[in-house]
Amino acid sequence: MRFEQLEYVTAVARLGSFRRAAEELHLSQPALSETVRKLESELGVEILDRGRSGASVSNTGRELLPFILETIEAVDRLRSAADEQHRSSRVVRLGTVTAATAPLLTPTIREFSEAHPSTQIEIVTAQQRQIHRELLGGGIDLGLVNYLEGDDMPPDLDAAELLRGRPVVCVRSDSALAAQERIGPEELMRVPLIAMRSGYLMNRYLHRLLDGRSPVFSYSADGAEMGKLMVAEGLGAAVLPDYSVVGDPLEQGGAITFRPIEDDTDVMLVLHRRPTKSTSGATHELHEIFRQRAEEFMALV
Repeated sequence: MRFEQLEYVTAVARLGSFRRAAEELHLSQPALSETVRKLESELGVEILDRGRSGASVSNTGRELLPFILETIEAVDRLRSAADEQHRSSRVVRLGTVTAATAPLLTPTIREFSEAHPSTQIEIVTAQQRQIHRELLGGGIDLGLVNYLEGDDMPPDLDAAELLRGRPVVCVRSDSALAAQERIGPEELMRVPLIAMRSGYLMNRYLHRLLDGRSPVFSYSADGAEMGKLMVAEGLGAAVLPDYSVVGDPLEQGGAITFRPIEDDTDVMLVLHRRPTKSTSGATHELHEIFRQRAEEFMALV
């Protein structure tokens, strides 16, 4: 029994004519008739009654037709699932809080793309809670998230620590703060601050560092990349993880620099994914490249 035999017999039953079914299926009428005959012979029953006015479903065929239709629908579902699996394996969705973009994210994507040129990477910029939610819901495959040491991590997600560093003050290279070796909370209170918007880890850290006090003036930005651009334009200082500033083109070009904060808090960049049994091969490969690149970066700093 072949799958097309089931499709052919249901087409004849639906259209009530071998001629019309042959036209729809782009077959010759004798070939269609012979195929249906072979199916009936194999099953040992006549599914169709043939007459001068066309074809109709026989009494026996009425009992078998629901099972034939169920089989066709099951095969269609199987094909759709296989198509979706194939499509999903060709796209990896990555959520990020835009940390360590220059030293880690872009080199990793470049290496992965060179090895897998037909696999697309979708990068989604989001806050930590949204990344957690999208990972658990299947909306993204991997997530780059910052944590402070001691923070709890979602128990339902796999977590790989990639980078560990310290919060620093990112300033324009010609800023007065750049002349200091270390910067404390009191100095930060007296300059315009480019703070990460509520929902980002560094917003929480800065609020804790300043003990809830408000600086002389502050902006609100989404992510480290926007914060560094605003610093380069002379709008103020930003408190960021050191791994989000080291190696950045603006830092390498001398437009911005950074200074340590008088605080001993560690900050970590963690790569999350769902349990490995539910991840695609492409997702696993990208995950491993992230880990290798992170080890290389940490060995240099």
